[in-house]
Amino acid sequence: MLAVRGLQKAFGARRVLRGLDLSVTDGEVVLLQGENGAGKSTLLRILATLDRADSGEAEVDGFALSDGVEVRSRIGFAGHRPGFYGELSGRENLALWAQLHQLPEHSAEINATLERVGLKAFADDRTGIYSRGMLQRLALARATLHQPTTLLLDEPFAALDSAGLELLRTLISEWRDDGRAVLVVAHGSGLAADRTLALADGVLA
Repeated sequence: MLAVRGLQKAFGARRVLRGLDLSVTDGEVVLLQGENGAGKSTLLRILATLDRADSGEAEVDGFALSDGVEVRSRIGFAGHRPGFYGELSGRENLALWAQLHQLPEHSAEINATLERVGLKAFADDRTGIYSRGMLQRLALARATLHQPTTLLLDEPFAALDSAGLELLRTLISEWRDDGRAVLVVAHGSGLAADRTLALADGVLA
């Protein structure tokens, strides 16, 4: 589902990724750990097409990251700094996302997704007054609204309360059962992953 070969990235003289290789199969949850500044978030941003590698290749469902709409429709990304329009409600933010992905008849899907992440009662509140944990839940809703095959989650457990933590673990288990590939960057999450990898010195250990 996700294949990475020889990925390299540097910021000035600092080499963050040094020929990194990685694969995540369908129905597999991979937990990625490492020290702060190891390049975990950089890797996820590259795979989410939000940043570019200096060299190397990566594919999602057989589509290269340069394949634009085709590859982005298969990727769901939730970063550790979710950005939403604060003057819009949770429902309106998701509706805008649905329009960008050209999702037909998206109202029912938005309602179901908001309910799934526990935000149904707050759907019409402005996200500017959401708590950090609520924004994290909304980020998960946005990441999965277009039914991607591959999920990239950067510190998704941050700011979640105990109910939110349990909900996310359940969601990840369901996504695995649906045959999706899930790559998670997290520390001390208690996540039952199929594999745990460590990023150090720009490569996976």
